[in-house]
Amino acid sequence: MKKSIILTVMVLFALAARSQDLKWYTDVKEASELSIKTKKPLMMFFTGSDWCGWCNKLQKEVFKTADFAKWANENVILVELDFPKRKQLEPELAKQNNDLGQMFAIRGYPTVWLVTPSKNNEQFAFERLGSIGYVYGGAQEWIKQTNVILKK
Repeated sequence: MKKSIILTVMVLFALAARSQDLKWYTDVKEASELSIKTKKPLMMFFTGSDWCGWCNKLQKEVFKTADFAKWANENVILVELDFPKRKQLEPELAKQNNDLGQMFAIRGYPTVWLVTPSKNNEQFAFERLGSIGYVYGGAQEWIKQTNVILKK
């Protein structure tokens, strides 16, 4: 009896940990290809991972929760576009992130854009669905407000 309880608890912990496993892409082209294939919009997270307190707060209160993991796996392809101050990105990644930051006129962090990509002659275009930042109220409130954007 004791072994089956321990086994059950271990399985539940494994499932909970797995439910929070999310694939965050850093290559927008790769993520866009998947987005087109799966017909899920991109969720582009513009962040300053090593200096932005609000970005870390959004990560902790929303993106690292089981509720968000479930929602994200069902609804979007995740893209992290980092603008660190202390660590150096690969030049190609830094250029991609800077170009997208300019394209979406990012003025503050965190900013999350929901977009639908399309491809024409190896060039990607992005239909802007809407943007959101940090929202008070945790994962459920953030998801609720993001769903409003997706349903427009």
